[in-house]
Amino acid sequence: MLHSTLALSLLLIAVSSNLAMAIKKEKRAPQTLSRGWGDEVTWVQTYEEGLYQAKKSNKPLMVIHHLEDCQYCQALKKAFAENEEVQEMAQNNFVMLNLMHETTDKNLSPDGQYVPRIMFVDPSLTVRADITGRYSNRLYTYEPQDIPFLIENMKKALRLIQTEL
Repeated sequence: MLHSTLALSLLLIAVSSNLAMAIKKEKRAPQTLSRGWGDEVTWVQTYEEGLYQAKKSNKPLMVIHHLEDCQYCQALKKAFAENEEVQEMAQNNFVMLNLMHETTDKNLSPDGQYVPRIMFVDPSLTVRADITGRYSNRLYTYEPQDIPFLIENMKKALRLIQTEL
C-alpha cells in the first residue's frame, strides 16, 4: 500500500512538473503597440492620437487594419516587419497605427471592412482613398508579394504632401 501511494505521488509530481513547464513555454512575450509589425517603429495607440500626431508633425498617418487570427494579416505582417525599406520609411516618415478593430471614421472603410487593409491619411486629416492597392475587389489590401507596391504607395503618400499641402 505504501509502495503504491509513493509511486502514485511520484507520478503526480512528474506530471504536474511537465505541465508547468509546458505552460511556461506557451507564455507569449508581452505585446507592444507594434503587435509584430515592427518593434523599432514608433506606433501611436489610437486613431485620434494618430490624427493629432499627423497634423502636428506634418507626416501622413498610415493605418493598418488587421486581426490576430487572420492568416493573410499574419503573412503581410511578417513581410512588412522583415522589409528594411518599409521599416525605415515607417519610422522616419509616417505616423504609424495598427488597429485590430474598426474606427468610427467610415472614410477608413470606403469599400468595406476587411483585413488586412492599409489606408493613408494626410496631415490635413484627409483620408487618401486615391492611394489603393492592386486588387479591384479589395482596394486597400496588400499581400506579402505586394510589398514593393506598398513601398511605392508610401512614397506616393509622401509626394502628395509636398505637392498638395
